[in-house]
Amino acid sequence: MQNKTIAELADRWLDEDPGDLTELEQTVLRSAIEKRAVSRDRNEAYEKELTFGERVADEIARVGGSWTFIFAALAFLLLWTVGNSLLLGRDQFDPYPYILLNLVLSMLAALQAPVIMMSQNRQAARDRLDAAHDYQVNLKAEIEILALHDKLDELRRKEILQIRDQLTELASHLQRIEKGAAAESRPE
Repeated sequence: MQNKTIAELADRWLDEDPGDLTELEQTVLRSAIEKRAVSRDRNEAYEKELTFGERVADEIARVGGSWTFIFAALAFLLLWTVGNSLLLGRDQFDPYPYILLNLVLSMLAALQAPVIMMSQNRQAARDRLDAAHDYQVNLKAEIEILALHDKLDELRRKEILQIRDQLTELASHLQRIEKGAAAESRPE
């Protein structure tokens, strides 16, 4: 890809007008011309960009969406109901129908739901960045494969021309041999 321009590569391999290329496609073509990689570790960059609040939201979403949380919540509910109904007897601090428990669970759900949604929105944005990066890497790989095909085609063309030249040389050599043999076989 020596001495190639983005316009030439866009026309040849992407069948696009250089003015219609996206920034991502231009970056890939530039990297192909400069022979440099486009792949990178997106996780490392992503982790560095997270704020404290985003880290907390992700951790809450991770814990809140786990079997550990579900079993812990079931154990808490069982302890609450058994403790208030059977163990405390008349000294219940939240008698049946457990209005305080309802309030605590409602507040937990009211806080947990938006935090989980924030984490999911951030994960969706990260997935979009990962998809764009995957496209970039795939496009670069496709361009490199096309470049290899071009090189192989050029090598084959040169070999065919060499073989043709050799065949021409052999044919003329054979003609000289045949003329020499014909000249020797003529009666004088």
